[in-house]
Amino acid sequence: MKKWMLRVASTLVTAILAVGILAWLTLRASLPQLDGELVVAGIGAVAAIERDADGITTISATTRGDVAFATGFTHAQDRFFQMDLIRRQSAGELSELLGEAMLEYDRRVRLHRFRARAGKALMSQPAQDLQLLERYADGVNAGLANLGAKPFEYYLLGVDPESWAAEDTVLVAYTMFLMLNDERADRDLKRGLAHRVLPAEVFAFMYPEGTSWDAPLMGDVRQQPPIPSADVVSVRELDEQSPSPNEIAKPDLPGSNNWVVSGALTGTGAAMVSNDMHLGLRVPAVWYQARLVVEGSEPRDVTGVTLPGTPFVIGGSNSRIAWGNTNSYGDWSDAVVLQPGSRPNTYRSGGADLPFDEIIERIDVRGGESIELVVRETIWGPVHDDVDYPDGEIAIRWIAHDIEALNLNLAGLETAASVEEALDIANAMGGPPQNFVVGDDAGNVGWTIAGRIPVRTGYEPTLPADWSDGAGWSGWLDPAQVPRIVNPENGRIWTANARVADGEALRIIGDSGYDLGARARQIRDALMQKDRFGANDMLAIQIDDRALFLSRWRDLLLDEVAGDDVAGDARLGEYRRLVEDWIPRAVPESVGYRLVRSFRLEVQSRLFHALTAPARAEYGEDVDLRLSNQFEGPLWTLVSERPEHLLPGRYDDWHELFVDAVRSSIRYFEVNYGDALADRTWGERNMASIRHPLSGALPILGGFLNMPAEPLAGDVDLPRAQGRTFGASQRFSVAPGDEANGIMHMPTGQSGHPLSDFYGKGHDDWVRGTPSPFLPGETRHKLLLMPDK
Repeated sequence: MKKWMLRVASTLVTAILAVGILAWLTLRASLPQLDGELVVAGIGAVAAIERDADGITTISATTRGDVAFATGFTHAQDRFFQMDLIRRQSAGELSELLGEAMLEYDRRVRLHRFRARAGKALMSQPAQDLQLLERYADGVNAGLANLGAKPFEYYLLGVDPESWAAEDTVLVAYTMFLMLNDERADRDLKRGLAHRVLPAEVFAFMYPEGTSWDAPLMGDVRQQPPIPSADVVSVRELDEQSPSPNEIAKPDLPGSNNWVVSGALTGTGAAMVSNDMHLGLRVPAVWYQARLVVEGSEPRDVTGVTLPGTPFVIGGSNSRIAWGNTNSYGDWSDAVVLQPGSRPNTYRSGGADLPFDEIIERIDVRGGESIELVVRETIWGPVHDDVDYPDGEIAIRWIAHDIEALNLNLAGLETAASVEEALDIANAMGGPPQNFVVGDDAGNVGWTIAGRIPVRTGYEPTLPADWSDGAGWSGWLDPAQVPRIVNPENGRIWTANARVADGEALRIIGDSGYDLGARARQIRDALMQKDRFGANDMLAIQIDDRALFLSRWRDLLLDEVAGDDVAGDARLGEYRRLVEDWIPRAVPESVGYRLVRSFRLEVQSRLFHALTAPARAEYGEDVDLRLSNQFEGPLWTLVSERPEHLLPGRYDDWHELFVDAVRSSIRYFEVNYGDALADRTWGERNMASIRHPLSGALPILGGFLNMPAEPLAGDVDLPRAQGRTFGASQRFSVAPGDEANGIMHMPTGQSGHPLSDFYGKGHDDWVRGTPSPFLPGETRHKLLLMPDK
């Protein structure tokens, strides 16, 4: 009996080992070939793919088309699953791959019908651009076909990857629109709900255009509107408990920092550009580092970050110019209040009843039944399908729905030789409109908006509006009229998702919720403190985690929580001591930073809740109102001037409110983390969660696929914008022509394959802020793609 059991056990162990070895060999087989020669169909002449010790690629060929092919080949071999997810994000086709868990997301996105729009947008491109996308798609499919096995994710899902098409690159661009724009005009709708019920003076006070933190390139800081008088509003009768903020500040703003200094401020005479684009963090990273070299009759050499799924460098340097992007937060979508027609299923426009177009979208669900979704469209755009706005149905007018909003003019930056040439290209580019900064090797610097800008007439664009009588968009702004700045007197340009412009320029760009100016001001002030910059100086600003924004809140807390308050309350006393002894930076070991931050959010919750009581009375307790990114202006005005009529009724004086805010913060920490306040470091809260998309469904593989869970420095209102799952998706600083002395950071590494030597390479430099080179290093691997004769 024992021998029989031993034989069975031995057989099982052998079988398990065999399955494990087979799985490991299959996984290894899906790694790309790094060296030697590979004959592939579709390439015109020999192309080289070189990798350094970190897997950073240099791709060279004699034509731009062959470089596009080799770029697609490389992207597919290192990142195909990521590319598949990106195209499916905008197409609303994730359920087809990942199952019912993604069905609600797909429902939401299908409203935009991007798969259909992508085909039309593709056909509108010039022949040479279309050909470039087709060459890239050919390279992607060749790269996928030349793996020894399909990417490992498809084995885990039990499906085969689908080939790449040129229109999929358009879908990748649409995913960026989704990430960077207000795709449903929800900001307008939430502001509209508040505007309908709040007195005009209260609305103006709560939703200012800016604050004293502003650091615009044009114009001055905004003065805070006056506090509404007691005869307009009073909250003294309000005795409601505000909701706990749970340490949650404003939502992560997909955005970035970028700046440029003129050649007069560098050691080379060339301008120097810095850029860190703030996006969601995942494994693998959003970007893929590459140097693209065309060696033929139309040479070019451009280095930077590419977006897998596209054949271009999005930000970087071509040795004559360097450029970077931040999200502009201009007004690129509007909420149109529909007026019902006199006949069923119609709406009014231009004095006539127009019928809704109804399109059926089919969503396939892996492992489940397909569903059909009816999308109703108007001449302005689709009808919002999950909002009940009091003034009527809402149509969404969004630039991404227009074919003209998308083109491949970005490619022109590869050969641009001056700031003026680059700005002209940027003004004619299609894509999510960005703050575009550029510097050239002659030392010139410039800023503009890169992307198409709609011309708005006859309505207030920050609120839902009736367009039935001719208001709305009336075409696109002429590129020559797009605001720009060239060579300002101080030689410095900076943007950080905050208000950049003023006056007519601001009216042209609009406001879809630009950020508080604290981050931009800290960057500006740092730039003004030096008169000579190298790449390391720029990196120091990029990783600046000084808590300047919260310093005055610390002073307020120390002034208010003192004396008798702490003498008889040990917990209050400990809180105060930890704040008094704070490290004035958003660093992992700082306890005081976290406590001050929590205090501010508790105060903010109490006052926003009180001021918005009329909206809850009108719409119900669960109404979702927008907290303006500029709310720090009215908030600080209230805690500074302390008007009695705007003190919530549950408090006898403002001092009591401040002490209660600290007590609530203590209770929050005790309930959620335990009694030891001294252990409540910022790093405990700001712990990295940079994960592979499939690791949640397969926890056993989490340690294998995810980046380490480690505390991160940074926060939302300072240059080192960093959260658990959000932050700098790359960092670079470079002077055109001096790329060898530039710096580049990127989280998670080049490869999306966990067995690759390049998986996670460079991630530690990104976490620590350690300088790493902008250019690829010494070649360690070289693969030649040979044409199939």
